Amino acid sequence: MKWQGRRKSDNVEDRRGISGGQVAVGGGIIGIIVLLLNVFGGENAKMLTPVLEQMQQGQQSAPTEQVELTPEQKELGDFAATVFADTEDVWHKIFKENGMTYEEPKMVLFTGQVQTACGGATSASGPFYCPGDKKVYMDLDFFEELRTRFGAKGGDFAIAYVIAHEVGHHVQTLLGTSGKVRQLQAGKSEAQANKLSVCLELQADFYAGLWSHYNQKYIEEGDIEEALSAAHAVGDDAIQSKMQGHVVPESFTHGTSAQRIKWFTRGFKTGDIKLGDTFAEELD
Repeated sequence: MKWQGRRKSDNVEDRRGISGGQVAVGGGIIGIIVLLLNVFGGENAKMLTPVLEQMQQGQQSAPTEQVELTPEQKELGDFAATVFADTEDVWHKIFKENGMTYEEPKMVLFTGQVQTACGGATSASGPFYCPGDKKVYMDLDFFEELRTRFGAKGGDFAIAYVIAHEVGHHVQTLLGTSGKVRQLQAGKSEAQANKLSVCLELQADFYAGLWSHYNQKYIEEGDIEEALSAAHAVGDDAIQSKMQGHVVPESFTHGTSAQRIKWFTRGFKTGDIKLGDTFAEELD
């Protein structure tokens, strides 16, 4: 992706150089479970508050320490800030075209663990969006694990795709989609509620593709393949097959690899926000 020398967002808070603070005792095992269930957490990761609260009950304090970032880490932060600026530009344009005003979210870069308006979270939760403070939370070390553990190709556009996906959840919050889904999930069976969660996540993938469509002047050869590889790697079926050897479709919360690729591709090829009604199509 062509990104160097371009505008970086002012809405990025880099906490990666800060270590210590609240450390969740035993968070590793719980974190792995959270990762498997909530990769690209979206709105659903924030519904893990009871789990996170249990983790926090076992927290102990540790001294806070400032750590110098490496040149590579600084460059990665600059890249993330540039991508975030691109999402601002694109969504301002899309909202204006549809007679609306876009409210910019913020992005927090962190390492290890972080406190949010939605509760505490660890890096194992994967990237996520918190509607309580309208912030995207990113541990950029996650992408190395995505490549080595889950088989994604890697590359900078895989990171761009994830950032755009999480911003897609912010768009859903602004449009009221997320709130409607939470209302619909109330009183539903777990399987029915999961289907609604899948639709929410697939729509965020569509929005990531839509962002890519509007951002084509910065896309290089191989970038879309990197995004599709990441989408495939984090499909519920791919993760369950790799981690437990079999899949349980009724437990899916984010969609299969094929579904995630399908909706990202539709957004990228059409560039039409009106074609992103995953609920109408996937719930038929």
